[in-house]
Amino acid sequence: MADDVMIDAGDQSATVIKLPSMGLVLLIGISGSGKSTFARAHFRPTQVISSDFCRGLVADDENDQASTADAFDVLNYIVGTRLRRGLLTVVDATSVQPAARASLVKLAKEHDVLTDAVVLDVPVPVATARTEARSDRTFGAQVINRQHRDLTRSLGRIRKEGFRRVHVLHGEAEINSAVITLERPWNDRRDHGGPFDIIGDVHGCAAELRTLLTALGWQLDLDDHGRAVGATHPEERTAVFVGDLVDRGPDTPGVLRLVMGMVAAGHALCVSGNHEAKLIRALKGAKVQVRHGLAESLAQLEAEPAEFRQAALTFMDGLISHYVLDDGRLVVAHAGLKEAYHGRSSGRVRSFALYGDTTGETDEFGLPVRYPWAREYRGSAMVVYGHTPTPEPEWVNNTICLDTGVVFGGELTALRYPSRELVAVPAERQWYEPTRPLVRVADREPAALNIEDVQGTRWLETEHAGKIKINEENAAAALEVISRFAVDPRWLIYLPPTMAPAATSKLDGYLEHPDTAFDEYAAAGVAEVVCEEKHMGSRAVAVITRDAATAERRFGLSGGGSGTIYTRTGRPFFPDTVGQPLNTQLLEGLRTVAAPLFEELDTDWLALDGELLPWSAKALPLIKDQYASVGAAAEHALPEAAAALAAASGRGLDVAALSERTERRRVNAEAYRRAYGNYVRPTNGLRGVTYAPFQILAAEGRALALTESHRWHLERIAGLTGPLITQTRHRFVDLGSAEQRAAAAQWWLDLTSDGGEGMVVKPVTPSRGVQPGLKVRGREYLRIIYGPDYTDALDVLRSRGLGRKRHLAAREHGLGIEALTRFVAGEPLWRVHQLVFAVLALESEPVDPRL
Repeated sequence: MADDVMIDAGDQSATVIKLPSMGLVLLIGISGSGKSTFARAHFRPTQVISSDFCRGLVADDENDQASTADAFDVLNYIVGTRLRRGLLTVVDATSVQPAARASLVKLAKEHDVLTDAVVLDVPVPVATARTEARSDRTFGAQVINRQHRDLTRSLGRIRKEGFRRVHVLHGEAEINSAVITLERPWNDRRDHGGPFDIIGDVHGCAAELRTLLTALGWQLDLDDHGRAVGATHPEERTAVFVGDLVDRGPDTPGVLRLVMGMVAAGHALCVSGNHEAKLIRALKGAKVQVRHGLAESLAQLEAEPAEFRQAALTFMDGLISHYVLDDGRLVVAHAGLKEAYHGRSSGRVRSFALYGDTTGETDEFGLPVRYPWAREYRGSAMVVYGHTPTPEPEWVNNTICLDTGVVFGGELTALRYPSRELVAVPAERQWYEPTRPLVRVADREPAALNIEDVQGTRWLETEHAGKIKINEENAAAALEVISRFAVDPRWLIYLPPTMAPAATSKLDGYLEHPDTAFDEYAAAGVAEVVCEEKHMGSRAVAVITRDAATAERRFGLSGGGSGTIYTRTGRPFFPDTVGQPLNTQLLEGLRTVAAPLFEELDTDWLALDGELLPWSAKALPLIKDQYASVGAAAEHALPEAAAALAAASGRGLDVAALSERTERRRVNAEAYRRAYGNYVRPTNGLRGVTYAPFQILAAEGRALALTESHRWHLERIAGLTGPLITQTRHRFVDLGSAEQRAAAAQWWLDLTSDGGEGMVVKPVTPSRGVQPGLKVRGREYLRIIYGPDYTDALDVLRSRGLGRKRHLAAREHGLGIEALTRFVAGEPLWRVHQLVFAVLALESEPVDPRL
């Protein structure tokens, strides 16, 4: 079935239904209304997603109503995937209740596509008879009657639920005679291959526009008054205007008259600019702020005949947000358009196309701060836009801004497509004083790092972490660490995230317990988790290359070694002092151990995540200053206090309660000393030091932390052997098995009773929308964190707030994954560096360090 008009011109009785060729269509009707038959008659099988089919997928029974929730999870996933890919998607479900429709309409809005509804309204007796005739339908007539009541109530309001159009077919005759026509979006002009002359913001500079068109070889059409009312090109080129025809300049009517004539004759296309949008509101009588050149347009149009003003209003009101041209190779939008919005139709797409992506803040000139979307654009389509005036056109990642500020005394510029030739004419004079000077935002070498990438307040837009704001003070703190202490930033392709603890346990004597982690993941729909031993060491990321040549080719380091190992804040793990190059020795040992992985993964470099043990190898000064001092003080003071209390009791004083409390504190202090003592062992250089890897972050062309399950990672890490390696003990848990959950909880108790820190619980397969991992720390280990006597204050500690920590953990994890994916995709290093820097910046946010 072709994606064009499907109608028999000779059938005058047909009911013609026009549906979007890219979008969502809901077939709405009671059971037995014929939705599935209608879908088979009018759509490809691959285009139709049926709720019954999805029940069959998850339950092997299309009538299993108990599986409805799971079935719709599958349906929504398939529908969302198809809409993301720009495919027409038809949902065959009853959808007679508003809530059922609302979730699907919301899904369409999230993917910026149009939604139509086709309602099949058949009499209840007809639907009942059809249903009873089917042996696979077991529900009674009462279900159909209820559905019909819901549908009847919906018909009066369904048009207000976010549908572009609602098509209601009453009775079998209308249903059987219906003919479907698929309409392309108005912005879809992929069939138009040009050649094009794309012209930047004109802003009322009619004389300059006429001069530019003449320079481009266009022949102007003049009316009896000598005014340009159209233009033709001998080579049948098409002009494309990027919007902002109006405001500020001396002759807005002259520009409109010429462009309107060219568009009406089929010689030009034009998209809307933000200045047209505001002028439309003003002409319609809306209350707007008359500034930024609007006053000039209103005064000039007031001098024109009423018929012209109405024609201009109609023309501007009909302009669309953007065009997709030349089989998708070219996109024209006033303020530009990121790839995910190409060809889409929604309020936010139009807003982006007209105004760009703003941060919500203003600069020192009172103008919006715009997010530099073009710097991160990686689409295959060329995007041509205007909106933000610059001294000269600039190519940035296959995008170009043609607003060269003609109204401010600059130039009016055109891009000839597909040849990429730029043609410009100077302004006759400065017609309007700019609010801020024109600034060049130049592209740069992919490997070049710039302090402006990370300095000050900025926004990062990512696939895996969403849109994240980095505050200026956080950026300053991160810049201090990176600039003074970090390894060469070309090695910094990832920083590990913080990790949130499991929800606070209510079990007597426990602040954290595995049951709360299991419950949380089960509630989120995770079926299987892995419980990994949490090593009490120091987080260490190792980036290893086969040789120096790989380091130079892939990381851009000449003479900088063949790898590095750094802390979770990007610092060298050990300082390589003269005569004691510990970092280098450790790296060489890891390269030898990892040799099988180089072969298995067919890669010249690896990034590993793990813990370096023991804790004291890196943190001995901290242990002495912060923990051992407390333990030593308690060891000496509490026995003295106990002796004094015993003497007081011998003299007849009632100090029993105080003596009991002192003894309890002594016992707690001893437990505290044992707790941190478990992670202290003698080392000499690298003797006694081991590395416990638990994830292979990335290899050439593969962001393995994203694409592979934790089972895959642990299986491959199990092959790394030698005295340098400590294996990460683990077990997998089916959350539907009470026995496996109980066994894992007991395993945790055994680990922690032997002095272990605890464990980390993770979904076996990376899952969006849930915490990537939850740490469950042992009862005795928590004494190090909360103090020797914390078990006496559990009721108070149970009120600890975890929200900020969880939010921080999710954002940092997403940023880390995004950094890896960008690096393996070969994106510019500065784009990777921004994300790694952001992880460190977020670390300076105020969060309870005990969490």
